[in-house]
Amino acid sequence: TLSSRSARPSSTTQPGSAFVPSLSSRSALHRLLPEAGHIGTAAQSPGLLVEERRDLGLATVMARRGQIAVLGCTLRRAYGIEPPSAPRYVPGDTLALAWGGPEHWLAMSEAWPNGDLETELRERLKGLASVSDQSSGRTVLRLSGPCVRTVLAKGVPLDLHPRAFGPGYAAVTAVAGIGVHLWQLDGGPTYELAVPRGFAASFWRWLAAAAVEFGFAVR
Repeated sequence: TLSSRSARPSSTTQPGSAFVPSLSSRSALHRLLPEAGHIGTAAQSPGLLVEERRDLGLATVMARRGQIAVLGCTLRRAYGIEPPSAPRYVPGDTLALAWGGPEHWLAMSEAWPNGDLETELRERLKGLASVSDQSSGRTVLRLSGPCVRTVLAKGVPLDLHPRAFGPGYAAVTAVAGIGVHLWQLDGGPTYELAVPRGFAASFWRWLAAAAVEFGFAVR
């Protein structure tokens, strides 16, 4: 991606020209994530649907001391969203923010993929916040389906019952000992999780083992 890609060296050489390396990106799960299809139990309807979000730009945003009020005004004017002061996820037309701690958020956008989001936010929030690109540092997975809560309950130490965690909620937590950023998109329910790139393969192995009894489909 969304966030889940790294640079892979490649090259092209023409007669009489010097060797010129180039870089292409690939998913952290490129060797593990299967092609689209149904995996696990033969049930007609899979219990879990999995999609890797490769279309997002990601960046962390941390308010500078004494600038939270001005930062909030700037984000409202520029993107029409209010930076959450509690563990919440706030979507906008071009930018979404997931609470990551006091005056600290994970920003994500389809409008500015990869490092473009960092450039956009650095220019817009200059002097108000510290911005760091995370587009190649996180793997983001979207999870949904009738058994998604049951699958996540095998590793998430949170109460995901609708009375306790609903649409627009966010959390920085752990899944099977792996630190993740989790937020709920809708009442389906549909969740997204941002996993550090270095732990993406371990997380995928856990998820596949947890979901196999229900069957799962990769989109």
